[in-house]
Amino acid sequence: MPGGKADNMGNRLITILGPTACGKTTFATHLAYELDGEILSADSRQVYKQMDIGTGKDLSDYIVDGTLIPYHLIDIRYPGDKYTLYDYQHDFHVAYLDIISRGKRPILCGGTGLYIESVLKGYNLPDVPADSELRRSLEEKSLKELARILRSYGPLHNITDTDTKKTGYPGDRNCRFQV
Repeated sequence: MPGGKADNMGNRLITILGPTACGKTTFATHLAYELDGEILSADSRQVYKQMDIGTGKDLSDYIVDGTLIPYHLIDIRYPGDKYTLYDYQHDFHVAYLDIISRGKRPILCGGTGLYIESVLKGYNLPDVPADSELRRSLEEKSLKELARILRSYGPLHNITDTDTKKTGYPGDRNCRFQV
């Protein structure tokens, strides 16, 4: 995004990415220790509080030679809270600007590729308000009717949100249907 947020990061942002359990956090925290930096997490599961097992938070890794390395975007939401790419990108930029305003080196570290790509490439994600009138007009329709409407816009590449009542439409009493 020329002239946008991604360009403004210029040579200030260091990015460390890779697969699960490859040592990203340890490397990033030691680098932050040497460069007077702070970590910006790019992990879609570590944003959740109370989910320490299985998310690889490894908060002890944020202490290097007795110094706590500041981190951001970890433990910021409760399980069950909706947290979208839009939310991540917004929260990233708030934390990033805070870090550089204090003269620290921002280090982006994680394995959620879409989070990383959204900030590095400057995805334009506008805030789209809910359309309550449209929602009211659709809320009485069955999951089968909703899927038919959705298919009318073109072929469905992914039907995981239309294959069951629970993921498709909680108010529908029909358990399953074929799209």
